[in-house]
Amino acid sequence: MPRPPPLIDVIPSPPLVPGDGPIDVAHLSRMTLGDAGLAREVLVMFVKQTAQLLTSLATKPPNAAALAHTLKGSARAVGAFGVAASASALEAAIRHGEDTSQMLCALDGAVAEARASIEAILARA
Repeated sequence: MPRPPPLIDVIPSPPLVPGDGPIDVAHLSRMTLGDAGLAREVLVMFVKQTAQLLTSLATKPPNAAALAHTLKGSARAVGAFGVAASASALEAAIRHGEDTSQMLCALDGAVAEARASIEAILARA
């Protein structure tokens, strides 16, 4: 007897290796369920949030590890895996009481790349 078709569609899982570039557009599309308008909104919010978080992180506040953690999660959600990796390294350094100067610089660079990519994505949309 043949098996009946599945009751729900299969949801593709994220890639094991993120896509090339500062923004994994395929991941972003999955996270926004293919809704281009929602993807645009999410990217605009991400740009604003990163600016606020980087400004705060530069002052080395007591909650810096939590801010880096927030940035890491937001970056993963939009497919900015380079930003997420840099934020993760910063978070770990803060939690271990290490000097964070290099990590902040790396995070600034990763965010700048992501912003440039986002600007290009938004210009095409």
